[in-house]
Amino acid sequence: MSILVVGSVAFDSISTPHGKVDHCLGGAATYFALAASYFADVRVIAVVGEDFLPQHEAVLTARGIDTRGIETAPGLSFHWMGAYAGAMNEAETLNTDLNVFADFEPKIPAAYLDSEYLFLANIDPLLQARVRNQMPDVKLVCGDTMNYWISAHAENLAKVLRELDVLLINDGEARMLSGEQNATKAAAKVLSMGPKSLVMKHGEYGATAFFGAHSFAGKATSRPFRAPAMPMAEVVDPTGAGDSFAGGFYGYIASQPELTPEVFRRAMFYGGVMGSFACERFGTERLQSLTREEIETRFKLFREMSHLAPEI
Repeated sequence: MSILVVGSVAFDSISTPHGKVDHCLGGAATYFALAASYFADVRVIAVVGEDFLPQHEAVLTARGIDTRGIETAPGLSFHWMGAYAGAMNEAETLNTDLNVFADFEPKIPAAYLDSEYLFLANIDPLLQARVRNQMPDVKLVCGDTMNYWISAHAENLAKVLRELDVLLINDGEARMLSGEQNATKAAAKVLSMGPKSLVMKHGEYGATAFFGAHSFAGKATSRPFRAPAMPMAEVVDPTGAGDSFAGGFYGYIASQPELTPEVFRRAMFYGGVMGSFACERFGTERLQSLTREEIETRFKLFREMSHLAPEI
């Protein structure tokens, strides 16, 4: 099964207590695609500048990721500069240069129109809606957003939310979107806006799934499900953890013949697995060199931590 992801392919300059890197490959679509590529075929739509060189593209193609949808425009690629300190729970943004990303207009290659799964990464809701409208036959649509779009583009975002099977955001964004401080009340309010299900990320504390009445065809479930995060002695760089979680989560779903409550729960564990790996090195370095054996070994640890029953 193939996943089409639309989002940013960028460069990051990152400083943490463990060191710093300058202009390493990053961006939501990059992290998502690398993480998802261990489970399913991935296609990327993005825009980059002339500073995006063949060795950068090779990071993606080495994982079998289809990069025909990455457009090169005159100028420089999106560049984010951030710093982490203390518990490293949140980055301080030092500088953001949108560069060619400021004029991003997603163009869907004809070869991508048969994609079965669509992931709308964190971009302008207007662009998300346009892509969704051009992909009416996908099996499942998952989307992400952030506080800027929630506060400044609420009307456009509301239209996107109604088209999503899964919304994947952190708990702060869920509170901001809903106006509720209690996580359970926030989830109920968000679900009332249209998404069939909500995955609320809690950073180092894992993630919780909340379900609407029509999350699964013929398989109703109303109980939330909580997946843990991997306790880590050393976090080198958490920049791509959330997008890597999304890639592992959605990649696993796309690898299965049917979306069931059990598949959804397992997908959250695989999301946690991929997010934890992303934190172990700067940028995408760790995601480039994983093996499926390493992924399954860590999945087993997650399962044992939570007493998740093994497969029969």
